[in-house]
Amino acid sequence: MTRMVHLPINHPLQPLYRLLAGLTGAYVLAFGIVGVLRTGGRPFFAQEDLPYVLGLHANRAFAILSIVVGTFLLASVVIGGDVHRWVTLVSGVVFLVAGLIMLVLERTDFNFLGFTPITSIVSFIIGLVLLIAGLYGKVGTMLDLRREEEFRHGRGPDPTQHRLSTPNPPHDWREEPHDWRKDRQLRRERERAATEQARRQARGVRTDPGVTGGQEQVGTTGNYE
Repeated sequence: MTRMVHLPINHPLQPLYRLLAGLTGAYVLAFGIVGVLRTGGRPFFAQEDLPYVLGLHANRAFAILSIVVGTFLLASVVIGGDVHRWVTLVSGVVFLVAGLIMLVLERTDFNFLGFTPITSIVSFIIGLVLLIAGLYGKVGTMLDLRREEEFRHGRGPDPTQHRLSTPNPPHDWREEPHDWRKDRQLRRERERAATEQARRQARGVRTDPGVTGGQEQVGTTGNYE
């Protein structure tokens, strides 16, 4: 079976990435609002003599687009769950691609958003932040987490059906989840048995394989007649 890349579920740093995505959305929204206020009376797609807005050049079209995108990002952060995950993933890719395209079109008549090299760099940074937040934003139940851990450690089937990979083994969702508590208990019992065996050997006491019921036989150096 071909193993596909699996994203972590309920990552411990997920709240931090979600906060970063929220701050990013707030910056984009604030940039758009201030941009609309400062670009009043200018052409919609102006490319020259653009005012500075929070450290970046902006025309009215760019400002309005930023308001829409910022509102969308903040709404996804508030909603959370898979909505937040997919919105940040898609938005991250869009910001990266937009920054690259506008960097190529910067000195042409197609630079309708008034981008500069600094604007493209900021777009790359925002795109990376959103992309990371989306990659680590997958959420699920404890059962989903257990199935993912079982698959990751080679103790269970792939819980996700991948259309681009070879067919996964049949999934029986009625099977009981792995009993991690029982595993820990068995491991502790084996450790205790190994420790006790080491202590017996240190005292010169050996366990006779032929004796049952926990009986022990003390080894001696004398001869019996």
